[in-house]
Parts: sequence; C-alpha cells; structure tokens
Amino acid sequence: MTSRLPKLFAVMGLSVVMGLSLASEADARRGGSFGSRGARTYQAPPPTKTAPNEAAPVQRSMTERQPGQTAAAPARPNAATPANAARPGFLGNPLVRGLMLGGLIGLLLGHGFGAGLAGMLGGLLQVAAIALAAMLAFRFFASRRKPAQAAANTASFRSPFEVQQPAQAAPQTYAPVDLGQDFTVTNGDREAFERLLREIQDAFGREDYGAIRERTTPEIMGYLAEELGQNATAGRRNEVRDVKMLEGDVAEAWREGPLEYATAALRYSSIDVMVDRQTGAVVEGDAERPTETTELWTFVRQPGEGWKLSAIQDA
Repeated sequence: MTSRLPKLFAVMGLSVVMGLSLASEADARRGGSFGSRGARTYQAPPPTKTAPNEAAPVQRSMTERQPGQTAAAPARPNAATPANAARPGFLGNPLVRGLMLGGLIGLLLGHGFGAGLAGMLGGLLQVAAIALAAMLAFRFFASRRKPAQAAANTASFRSPFEVQQPAQAAPQTYAPVDLGQDFTVTNGDREAFERLLREIQDAFGREDYGAIRERTTPEIMGYLAEELGQNATAGRRNEVRDVKMLEGDVAEAWREGPLEYATAALRYSSIDVMVDRQTGAVVEGDAERPTETTELWTFVRQPGEGWKLSAIQDA
C-alpha cells in the first residue's frame, strides 16, 4: 500500500493541474516564436545566408516591451477573446502551467525528481518551490503594470458637469532603448550552439525534463514543459531523433550588463513525428523521411557559465 502512495499523489496532482490547464486558453504546439532576447526581444534579428527572410516576431515572452519600442500588430479581438478580457491568473499563466505539468509528469515518467516515497516528497517540494518562484515573478510583472493602468484610468475619467475642452495632442518622446554592445562569437561558441540544438531536441523527444532544464532558461523550460504536458493529456508523444545540422550562421551577438546573448540561424534535418503513447504507432509525420527546419535560436550566458537557450523564432 505504501509503495502506491507516491504515484497516487502524483496522479491526483497531475489531474488537478491538467484540469486547470485545459480550462484556460491553450497553445498546443511548440511552433511559433517565444522566449526572451533581452532588450532585443521585440526587434527582428538581421537576415543571414541561412535565414534570409525577416524572422517572425516573438509572440510569447516574459520580457516587457520598453516605451518607444515598436509592437507587433495585436490579434483582432473576437467573441471568444474580447479586447477587454481579463488576463489569466497565476495557474492560467503558460510558464506556471508548464513548470507544474513538467514537474508532475516527470515524476510519473521517471525523468523528474527521483523515485520512491522520499524522492516523491522531495519532488513535490521542488514542484512547489518552482511554482512559488514563478508565482512571485508573475505577480512582480503584474504589479508593474498596475500603476500605469491606474494612471490611464484616472486620466480618462471626466466629470459629467465640467466643460469639455478639445484635447490637444502632445508629442511623446522616449529615451532610446539600450540594445547592448555587439561582440564577436568564437568557433567554440558556434560548436556549443550546434551541440545544444542536438541535445535539446533529443531531450525533448525523450521527455527528459531534467536535461531540458539544464540547457534552457526557466522561461523556455516552462513553454516546452507545457507542450509536453499537453501531448501527454492527448495520449501522444513527440518523437524527435536523428537531428543533423545542415547550415548555420550567427545573426547577432551582444552584451547587456553581465549577460551575453547570441542569435543563430540554424537549418537542420530531423525525424519529427507524433506517436501514440500506448501503441507507439505514428499518428503524424513520416518516421522514415527526415524533414528540414530553419529557426532562429537565441542563447544567453552568465559570466563563468555555459550557453542556455532563451528564445526560438520561426525563420
């Protein structure tokens, strides 16, 4: 009986989180552009030989847009997602959902935080710690938006008894956004980018949450874990193997304080299929024919540490 408790708790926790996740608006696939490029998140990388066309703008990011930065055209509001719809709460945030789904599913699949009752309890503590950290970050970003929203609401209110004066447009000026200083990457950096491409794709195909977490930022980990969790609820697994680098070049590299960023255009081939979790049968894709993909991957590193994936953009 005791040996069944860890998995029982994991299944119960997983069911709760999945229910909360599916109740909110979901983005079911990895395709798209997401993550952070620091101060250049909302600026298109320069074209390269590998990716000559302008990259798709970042669609999902925890990085706030700075005043004066050009925004991508917002999606049109509709009946399902009105323009004044409330922002998702803590558990509706994709990063939080991804981290919690990733941790709980990792426990069940053996790629998470350990085995046995002790490992299970330690794993649940880690899931709670990750969720708490994400919650604090989410509330921090939300609190930064509140003063601006309150000021806007106050400015737009007018008494019905006062005489309305014609509004006069005042020119707005913004301080230039500091986009960092460029630097030149080395051959060793390029080799690291190619190695991370293979290792992250391989870890994603194995649903190895630990390996993904070691090679990505917490934000990217959250997005990838969210997708893995959604695949699991659908009874599928995204199998990625035989990743081969075909062509690559660096679009730009820059420093922001102690951090260094580099965006590389990568063209690679791989066997990328969706299989049934129970039978292993291929339900999407071709298991015998590799496909080619071109993407822009942005990496970041801190002093004395290795590169980590921080953003992916469609090319």
